[in-house]
Amino acid sequence: MREITLGRTGITVPQNAFGCLPIQRVTKVEAVHLLRRAYAGGMRFFDTARAYSDSEEKVGAAFGKGSLPGDGAIRDQVFLATKTAAKTPEAFWKDLSTSLEKLQTDHIDVYQFHQAGQCYRPGDGTGMYECMLEAKRQGKIRHIGVTAHRIGVAMECAASGLYETLQFPFSYLSGEQELELVRTCRENGVGFIAMKGLAGGLITRADAAYGFMEEQGGVLPIWGIQREKELDDWLSFFEKDAPVMTDKIRAFIKEEKKELSGDFCRGCGYCMPCPAGIEINNCARMSLMLRRAPSENWLTPEWQEKMNRIDQCLGCRQCTKKCPYELNTPELLKKNLADYRRVLAGEVSVGQ
Repeated sequence: MREITLGRTGITVPQNAFGCLPIQRVTKVEAVHLLRRAYAGGMRFFDTARAYSDSEEKVGAAFGKGSLPGDGAIRDQVFLATKTAAKTPEAFWKDLSTSLEKLQTDHIDVYQFHQAGQCYRPGDGTGMYECMLEAKRQGKIRHIGVTAHRIGVAMECAASGLYETLQFPFSYLSGEQELELVRTCRENGVGFIAMKGLAGGLITRADAAYGFMEEQGGVLPIWGIQREKELDDWLSFFEKDAPVMTDKIRAFIKEEKKELSGDFCRGCGYCMPCPAGIEINNCARMSLMLRRAPSENWLTPEWQEKMNRIDQCLGCRQCTKKCPYELNTPELLKKNLADYRRVLAGEVSVGQ
């Protein structure tokens, strides 16, 4: 397992990290078990957010001071990253205080502006970057980071010299713009944290996903983990030689990119909730899921009812305004519904 250093932070960890968004969907007992197993298996970097409901609380239960024998000894062996979606200094300090309490720690290793819509700078009138500097001066945070979903904002942050880490969606389905973003981060000493390394579940081969990341050099993928079986895949790379890019994997990725080229929903859920009750983050990518997973999982009466709700779309376009990938979501929904009905009618075959 290769170790990487996150830009100029000096944080050096195995190139295999834990994304804590999915643990909000499991019980506290299950989450703590997963997190501690990940630590025991070799993972050292754990990324969460104030917006991930009780994820921070579960991370704190697993690693916070006093949570394990040694009163903080384990906390000192892991790096905790979290995020604030605050837009005002008052909200920033409230979020930071809550995160420190929930994580049961006196400092956060990487504190990030969450899904930033702009590159916060000193003197820009918002006071937000000044909050980061003051929190760092107080020792409450160690490093200043940012997450973004829009490439323009991400590139500005990467080149600004203001941020020590940048988190952005990145997988073997990424295009030249994303690869250029990684190069820009590398040139400016910015640690690159790759979110959505499995493209919202569309990528199903762990060896190909990891091999691609390993080839980039200096990229830290945070794998979203909810189930023990998912964790097993990533921990196995500590027990044996981690996957590397081969001609066979490269050919596989080439075919994958052909199949998944163009606009597609990553399933991030930032478009939710839908006023018409449509489960957009799954319905807008149903065609792909039908072809990449056993179809019976998506053809149940429950899912048929969910897909039929697309007919009730209000045309309000709230989803398009909130989509970080600037997709025409209503059009995607209609196309997926039409394809879904063809599958139900037996007009086309899908994955078995």
